[in-house]
Amino acid sequence: METGNQTTISEFLLLELTEDPALQSLIFNLLLSMYLVTILGKLLIILAVSSDSHLHTPMYFFHANLSFTDICLNSSTIP
Repeated sequence: METGNQTTISEFLLLELTEDPALQSLIFNLLLSMYLVTILGKLLIILAVSSDSHLHTPMYFFHANLSFTDICLNSSTIP
């Protein structure tokens, strides 16, 4: 007798937040603006650390790397 996982999934159900088209565009714009503010803020941190020579210390290097990682995470999970 063969043991193993016999689960098969034939469909994927994606539920929407609302069915009202006006409210959908409002929610989309709100989430898009939050995403763009997050990405812009992280890019500004990276730019500040890389442009100012006084910030070339291990703590700020860690902040720049953390910002880059956060940009990658937000770009792969939020959209």
